[in-house]
Amino acid sequence: MKAAVYTKYGSPEVVQLMEVEQPTPKENEILIRIRATAVNSGDVRMRKADPFAVRFIFGLLKPRKTILGTVYSGVIEQIGKQVTQFKVGDVVFGHTDMNFGAHAQYIAVPENSSVALKPLSVAHTQAAVIPFGGVTALHFLKKAGIKPNQKVLVVGASGAVGSAAVQLAKASGAIVTGVCSTANMDLVTSIGADKVIDYTKEDFTQNGEVYDVIMDTVNTISVSRSLKSLSKNGIMILSAAGMTEMMQGKWISATSNRQVLMGVIAHSKADIVFLKQLIDAGKYKAVIDKTYSLSQIADAHAYVEQGHKKGNVAVEV
Repeated sequence: MKAAVYTKYGSPEVVQLMEVEQPTPKENEILIRIRATAVNSGDVRMRKADPFAVRFIFGLLKPRKTILGTVYSGVIEQIGKQVTQFKVGDVVFGHTDMNFGAHAQYIAVPENSSVALKPLSVAHTQAAVIPFGGVTALHFLKKAGIKPNQKVLVVGASGAVGSAAVQLAKASGAIVTGVCSTANMDLVTSIGADKVIDYTKEDFTQNGEVYDVIMDTVNTISVSRSLKSLSKNGIMILSAAGMTEMMQGKWISATSNRQVLMGVIAHSKADIVFLKQLIDAGKYKAVIDKTYSLSQIADAHAYVEQGHKKGNVAVEV
């Protein structure tokens, strides 16, 4: 099968299309012919080994997992003997968690992993991009316990995680303000934001508004300055926090009534099923900036690395 392989850390050009052995499903696994996947910020960080600590987990001198990609949509072509939830021919979408391997024509995943039947109303490219931002945003917003009429501010509202957070917060009944650039204001409005702040013209920390939840999806805000915009018992979500922000967050949580949420994402099949239900109900939609072919995946990496994509970058396989 064809797969996008990288055998060393570096620039987008280290990702090369190669012929590799097709996986064989174990007794509890399903073999999926992938029709679409995506290149996300996590793939870029892994490819670059940025931060350096990535190397301690995934390979010090070179990557142990040589095929990136965490999201997919495709068709089941084979099932293991113990599989009961799916059958050959089922059209599915899902997330590989931290196992990667989705930038390929085939992948074998356990039937109990984060995989579900694909929503009938969307194409493979749309289904494939949903789990990355959707699961990340859902994880943190569930922990925050969003309630109807709470005021939620989403920074980076036009990105993969941000566009998901806007829609999920709205689905929970929150009053949502999105922060983005001038060029993306219409997009953020179209996915449900009640108000949009253009960060090139307005600093949300200076406008006097106070929010119950502030979610920074792009690690661009000043944590300390943003506290004045957070209610006394508010929650700050730092879904893309660096080491400095994590230390600040732990201090704030330990010394005040405010709570800072950050850290590793927990994936589950239930989250994928929940996102499917929202899509079927017309309450969630994929935001796709560009679509590449698998042979163009190095170009997709380069585009994502620029840091200005709207929503997601899909890859047809």
